[in-house]
Amino acid sequence: MYWFFIMFFLFFFFFFFSLLFLINDYCLFLEWEICSMNSFGVFYLLVFDWISLLFISVVLFISSMVIIYSSDYMGLYSYSSTRFLFLVILFIMSMLLMIISPNLLSILLGWDGLGMVSYCLVIYYNSMKSYLSGMITCLTNRLGDIGLLISICWLMSYGSWHFMFYLDFYSDYIFYMLIISSFTSSAQIPFSSWLPAAMAAPTPVSSLVHSSTLVTAGVYLLIRFFNQFNFNNMYMLFLSLTTMLMSSFCANYEFDLKKIIALSTLSQLGLMMSSLFLGMVNLSFYHLLSHAVFKSLLFLCSGIMIYYMNNNQDIRLMGLMGNFLPFTTSCFNISSLALCGFPFLSGFYSKDLIVELMSMNFINFFVFLMFYFCLGLTACYSIRLFYYSVFFKNKHFSLCLVFEKFCYMSYSIFFLTFFSVFFGCLMMWLLSLDLVYIIIPIYLKLSSLLFVFLGFLVGMELSLMKSYFFKMYYYMFSNMWFMYSYSYYLFFCFYMLSFNCSSMVNWGEYYGSMGISYYLLNISNMFQYYMLSNMKIFLLSFMLWLIIFI
Repeated sequence: MYWFFIMFFLFFFFFFFSLLFLINDYCLFLEWEICSMNSFGVFYLLVFDWISLLFISVVLFISSMVIIYSSDYMGLYSYSSTRFLFLVILFIMSMLLMIISPNLLSILLGWDGLGMVSYCLVIYYNSMKSYLSGMITCLTNRLGDIGLLISICWLMSYGSWHFMFYLDFYSDYIFYMLIISSFTSSAQIPFSSWLPAAMAAPTPVSSLVHSSTLVTAGVYLLIRFFNQFNFNNMYMLFLSLTTMLMSSFCANYEFDLKKIIALSTLSQLGLMMSSLFLGMVNLSFYHLLSHAVFKSLLFLCSGIMIYYMNNNQDIRLMGLMGNFLPFTTSCFNISSLALCGFPFLSGFYSKDLIVELMSMNFINFFVFLMFYFCLGLTACYSIRLFYYSVFFKNKHFSLCLVFEKFCYMSYSIFFLTFFSVFFGCLMMWLLSLDLVYIIIPIYLKLSSLLFVFLGFLVGMELSLMKSYFFKMYYYMFSNMWFMYSYSYYLFFCFYMLSFNCSSMVNWGEYYGSMGISYYLLNISNMFQYYMLSNMKIFLLSFMLWLIIFI
């Protein structure tokens, strides 16, 4: 409770100062000299401007809600729940360190902290599935670290790691390196497979990771490194759009409740990235904030459903949730509608503005079509989820009475629901983003709304189909376009390549100590197999020795 009150108070504090800084166009740099020798100095720099303060306030608000939610969901005053609390706090601290750093070195510290603590949180339940998910999460994020380390070495030649002052001077390749590093954290193609796997974590962690911390770290880094010339990039835009399309399709074929929400996060990250590569940096940040609020609400509501449904995550075994959990279901559906871009909810303002400004951009018809198509698919999987959880016949336990009591979990989702409804318009008016004058034809203006309703209709029809839609493609979409197997194949190729290179270069190692240990291991394995084998090997050896003696 102490941590909840501290974070909730800090949320108001940072939110107030972010608006103050925005009104006065004010930016504060705090420089701390760590050591100085002759002409060499090591400085630690913090930046406070309206972007970092606003993002910190949203992260703190969601964190406070997640912590009060966890007190009921994870339990209180046990060793494991205290460990969980401190891991979550470490996670939040790493994110805050990353947000307020204009220095690439301290950004790497925050990034590494996020990666390592997320591994600890994903393997929290100590099952084999958790360990494998934790490994894929950790190793994919390590790839981003490699890109950041290369960038840090590269920036040495520019004289400083304080990248904010040098954005117009950097080489194009540094920007490409950073974009690819951000793609690992934000799970864009080809690094997408870790995001649904990270669902092995407890639900409060999923809510925090997939709304405002780990996955948005890459987007935030690119917002900080934004350079108009380098970010009008068609190749990267194509990758982001493909991620949107892939994740939306996969969500329509998935039956795991948390995985559907994770794939919708992936789709929204594709939208943020594609708006960045179209040059709309403020809108991308705005969508990041509004998405964080309703996505965390979606996860927390799904956590309550799983909690009351006896740890069941399969949406086919749910049904008639509105009868059992009326308050949770209504909050869940409000956040789901906000995700679809339903008019006058939080997601509508950011999504609609991005789509309208995209249609005013000088881009080809393919990008235009993909945007609207993904908009429809979002509504499609949301209405499918709504149908399975609310209208579907109850296939769970017979004679099972689920009674929703008002506890800390209900309070947290109530606050988040309030923000899911009002946060979008509030930010729109406070950040003055509605000062953009958009003139487009009436059919283009209404087409985003039309696609959302069309998605609702298609989703409803798909839910009612007895034979499953495109049954032959089911395996392809449920396995994320077979991305796991591709990534394994690539890893295997790189491993074999490095093995062959090292065997050519370091032949002495193979014929020396490494070779000896290899043969010793093999011989000991052989002896162990011999000792543990069945009777006939002993009889055979007995016969063999007998023949030799004779």
